[in-house]
Amino acid sequence: MQLVKVMLLTAACLVGAAQAEIAVVVNPANANAVSADDLNRLFLGRSSSFADGSKATPLNLAEGQAARAEFDSKVLNRSAAQLKAYWSKLVFTGKGTPPKELADDAAVKAALAADSSAIGYISSGSVDSSVKVVATF
Repeated sequence: MQLVKVMLLTAACLVGAAQAEIAVVVNPANANAVSADDLNRLFLGRSSSFADGSKATPLNLAEGQAARAEFDSKVLNRSAAQLKAYWSKLVFTGKGTPPKELADDAAVKAALAADSSAIGYISSGSVDSSVKVVATF
C-alpha cells in the first residue's frame, strides 16, 4: 500500500513538472503593473492600454508552443480551439484583430527590446535581464 502511495505521489510530481511556469514580461523601461484581469482584457482585445493609459501591444507565441498553451489555459481560461473561434468571430465582424504571433521566446524578447509598449509571455526558464517580469503563472 505504501508503494502505491509513493508511486502516485511521484506521478503527480512529474505531471506538475511537465507544466512549465509562464512569465509575463515587458520592456525593462515599462513601469506598469498588470493583474490577471488586465492580461485577460489585453490578450482578448478588450483593452489596448495599460492601467496608466499608455498603449499596450500584446504579443502571443505561435500556436503549438508549450508556453502558448499554458498561457491560454492558465491566464485566458480558454483552449486553443475556443480562442480560434473567438478571434475568428471578431475578425469576421471587423471588431478586432488577434495579437501578433511570434515564433519563440527569443522573438518575444527581441520584440520587447524594440517596443516599450509591448507585453508578452515566455517560459520562466528564458527570463534574463533583457526583460522585466510582471507576473508568473
